[in-house]
Amino acid sequence: MLTEPELDQHMTQPTSALVEFIASVRSPLLVLGGSGKMGPSLAAMAKRAAGLAGVDLRVIAVARFTDQSARRWLEERGVETLGCDLLDPAQVAALPDADDIIYMAGRKFGTTGNPALTWAMNVLPPEYVCRRFPNARVVALSTGCVYPLVPVGQGGSREGDQLTPAGEYSNACVARERVFEYLSGTLGTRVCLIRLNYALDLRYGVLVDIALKVLNGAPIDLTVGYLNAMWQRDANEMILRALPLAESPAVPLNLTGPETLSVRELAVQFGALFGREPIFAGTESPLALLNDSTKAHEVLGLPETSIQQVIRWTASWLQHHGRVLGKPTHYEVADGNY
Repeated sequence: MLTEPELDQHMTQPTSALVEFIASVRSPLLVLGGSGKMGPSLAAMAKRAAGLAGVDLRVIAVARFTDQSARRWLEERGVETLGCDLLDPAQVAALPDADDIIYMAGRKFGTTGNPALTWAMNVLPPEYVCRRFPNARVVALSTGCVYPLVPVGQGGSREGDQLTPAGEYSNACVARERVFEYLSGTLGTRVCLIRLNYALDLRYGVLVDIALKVLNGAPIDLTVGYLNAMWQRDANEMILRALPLAESPAVPLNLTGPETLSVRELAVQFGALFGREPIFAGTESPLALLNDSTKAHEVLGLPETSIQQVIRWTASWLQHHGRVLGKPTHYEVADGNY
């Protein structure tokens, strides 16, 4: 994959499991927050799966669409778009009826400079959505950042662990989950909270962050020396197939790859592919943000794409000057200040 059309074609290619499943999704499927980094490819994948399954599924991406190019990209692929500010309860109330919803709205970057907006964006829309759609199934994107850092050798946080993270962003994400949990329990809205750790694209993600530092000769901070990640196509496919897992009260589900990845080892692999020696700073802490996704793998299967494959794709993409978004993940942040 050397061009964005090739990458987009791959990212929206549904699996046979998704094609089989999509016939059970009720039309329209709303993708709330559908203009972010993951929403467009998820919506387009759902539409492609419906076409291959021969079912008439309307897929509607809902967002403010400040970036009109994202709106055009979706509409070119058969996805309907609807402008809506999810912070406005009146606009949420005017959304079309739907029984199946993928909720992808949220805010992370810029939290340090404007924490009030982060809390508002992460906490208020879940209430408006649950009250508007009390009978729906909702798969709501959360984050692995709701957990605290844990000892590297213990295998990662599990769904029943306490949510005691550091930083405004992470605690706003805990609050988002609590609002979903409360309203799921009181209104009966069925919710599955997907605690996703680091989706990977060739235009952004932890592998791009590490690879660019190797390529540019920048020091790689090893303080947070271990992480989890998975290919974004696999993440989107599993998020869609998680709709039947939504329950009342809400249920959490960790979603990431099966491996604990070493930042040092990833950098060394990129160094070998680029013919450059990585530069390291600091030493690995015994603590890291790690999630155990055993439960998700039992019900949804393992990710199809190996990390080794994504490493090779990422190196080739950057060597051929593929576009990157310039939005670092800040995986190396240990105090929760993004």
